[in-house]
Amino acid sequence: MPRLLIVTTVPATISAFLLPFARHYRACGWRVDAMTRDEAIDAETRAAFDHIWTLPWSRQPFSPVNLIGTPQRIRRIVERERYDIVHVHTSVAAFVTRYALRDVRRRTGVRVIYTAHGFNFDESMPWHKNLAFLTLEKVASAWMDYQVVINRTDEQAAIRYRLAPPERVWYMPGIGVDLTHYCPDGVAETEVAALRQSMGVAPDGTLFLMIAEFIPRKRHADALQAFARLGRRDAHLALAGTGPLLEPMRRLAADLGIAERTHFLGYRRDIPALLRAATALILPSQQEGLPRSILEALALGVPVIGSDIRGVRDLLADGAGLLVPVGDIAGLTRAMSQMIDDREAARAMAKRGLDQAKQYDLQRIIALHDQLYAAALSERQALAPTTM
Repeated sequence: MPRLLIVTTVPATISAFLLPFARHYRACGWRVDAMTRDEAIDAETRAAFDHIWTLPWSRQPFSPVNLIGTPQRIRRIVERERYDIVHVHTSVAAFVTRYALRDVRRRTGVRVIYTAHGFNFDESMPWHKNLAFLTLEKVASAWMDYQVVINRTDEQAAIRYRLAPPERVWYMPGIGVDLTHYCPDGVAETEVAALRQSMGVAPDGTLFLMIAEFIPRKRHADALQAFARLGRRDAHLALAGTGPLLEPMRRLAADLGIAERTHFLGYRRDIPALLRAATALILPSQQEGLPRSILEALALGVPVIGSDIRGVRDLLADGAGLLVPVGDIAGLTRAMSQMIDDREAARAMAKRGLDQAKQYDLQRIIALHDQLYAAALSERQALAPTTM
């Protein structure tokens, strides 16, 4: 029975993205455990795994807790539980775990896989930060066996900077979207109508939607300023999510005179219905890996306006949406106007988006993981006689 350990910095990453993988491999007869930060973990996430290890690590890579106590605990757990594969996600967990297992790999043959959900170095960052993050990735690259990337820009970067041999860089189109759940026909029209009515949006009115945590890199202020410039009194803007910038953005909406038509929705569990209620999704972020909200919008046949950055370019290729340079408020306003004024073009974009979403189907991504894990287990077996 293969033993798989999935590692992330915070439990939210597991809950949002990785439960289908845990369920799939347990159904295949594997033992599947998780390791994450010592925070509240919901019952659904706990039920998806055989066991969840919690550690007191920090989101800062060089925090003393990450470099002194936690690596030893990771090392002891991995050796004692005899995992065949350790698959780590997110940058801090990836660095700490790879550091912890740098000698264990040779001694036990455990295969270490790192999925980068968007490298911390990219075109949006200052050169000195890019240099620091790239240096960390280069150092840690010696302590793993496979590098997984989820967009083409990161694939090119991994090869260019030799973060892994080319044959050990695996491109996977994201972490998958369940097309049986995010399906245009799966949302009742009555639910859509009720949502629009609750926000005071007329049946034929315009509703722009942004789904994102309220943090600086998502650039909610750009969306608010562009919406204020739009000058369409029948248009509304809905912002779903929570985070430290929520209250400052409320104040900005009031200052811009758009508070009555701007809806701060908080954390939501009805994302498919919200998306189907929207005229278009907007995401003006300055940095992404492969944004889930855009992928879900495409799968639901909703037009998208996104910033012209890595990951977003992948999703909106071939006319599947509108791309706007980061920070271009006027360009964002023009794109919003286009969605209102040319509904036929918007529908054509949505149709292309539906076709685009098929390559990101969750079942396809799981099948690609099957291939990767089969290669890793084959190596593990070959190493076992001399390492165990």
